Amino acid sequence: MPRLFSGIELPRLVRERLSVLAAPVQGAKWVAVEDLHLTLRFVGDIERRTADDLAHALAGIELPQLRLRIAGLGTFGGRDQRVIWAGVEDLGGRGDLEELARQNERAARSIGLAPSQRTWKPHVTLARMRGGREQEVARLLGDYGAFATEPFTVERFVLFSARPNVGGGPYGVVDAFPLGAGP
Repeated sequence: MPRLFSGIELPRLVRERLSVLAAPVQGAKWVAVEDLHLTLRFVGDIERRTADDLAHALAGIELPQLRLRIAGLGTFGGRDQRVIWAGVEDLGGRGDLEELARQNERAARSIGLAPSQRTWKPHVTLARMRGGREQEVARLLGDYGAFATEPFTVERFVLFSARPNVGGGPYGVVDAFPLGAGP
């Protein structure tokens, strides 16, 4: 039973730029550079046949290629910070990244999966936190809050697999779905 999620792979140079942010912060477990990605729709542990149905539904998505940039840092969890993330900007001006996420959600629902319980916010998870010091995280955000990468083009989105039942990397690409060349 695979644990799946759809997402966008990041170019190697973007992942390397993000890796320099991995500062010593108490309680932070930094994501391995090769596993940095943008999640579109978390699916979870599903049967192989359902995974095949999902891949078929995702293959029907037709959208143009995306032009993105990683910019800014933030945290999820309020005072009990659980995640340090980098923001994602859609530079296309048409909202195609959000539309891609919506269509991933529709594809999941079309095969009978429950609606996602989380509001989707485009981000790259950099670190997961346990018992971190608020001051250290605030310093990191202050030092790198204006962080930004060069823009990059996204030519496909993928269905990733994680370790069954527990999640986490290393992540593998199960299937890939091309995005069109124009709007």
